Amino acid sequence: MATTGQERIIQPRVSDIRKILDEQSNGASSLLAVLEDIQHQYRFLPRDALIMVSERIPVPLSQVYSVATFYNAFSLKPRGRHCFQVCTGTACHVRGATQVITRLETLLGIETGETSDDLEYTLETVNCLGACALGPIVVTDQGYDGMMTISKVDKMVRRVHSLGSENADAGKPAQVDAAATDAVPPA
Repeated sequence: MATTGQERIIQPRVSDIRKILDEQSNGASSLLAVLEDIQHQYRFLPRDALIMVSERIPVPLSQVYSVATFYNAFSLKPRGRHCFQVCTGTACHVRGATQVITRLETLLGIETGETSDDLEYTLETVNCLGACALGPIVVTDQGYDGMMTISKVDKMVRRVHSLGSENADAGKPAQVDAAATDAVPPA
């Protein structure tokens, strides 16, 4: 069973967040850069990290959340190491985006908007990627895959999966046992 990200808790390390803040923190103007670095480190923005950012920069927590939820590049729930984003804009929809999504759901064992339990894959839809002539189109870590068909979806997933098995530990989000002494205490 896949997760929507709420069931799986990844605790940020205080030292990791402090390092990012030390490197990037330059007052409120550095908020976006700090959030980008945290997103890159963990593949989402952990709640406890956002609290630390708010306290350290200092910016009201509501403003931190406002920025974190405004930009689609940020996620408040864990994302997989490999993200599949399927365009559902009009051109892609009429050219078979629904069938592409259905096939990805079957192959990945997750539904749209979910992340696999092993944090390997996330499946998302986007409204338009601006590449209508290539529709239906899917964006993965490797770039754009256009004019998708069921057989192309199968090949794309095999390609992404083989890249993942070559780098089994590369790209895993930083994780800490919740009992670790360096873990951020819950608020």
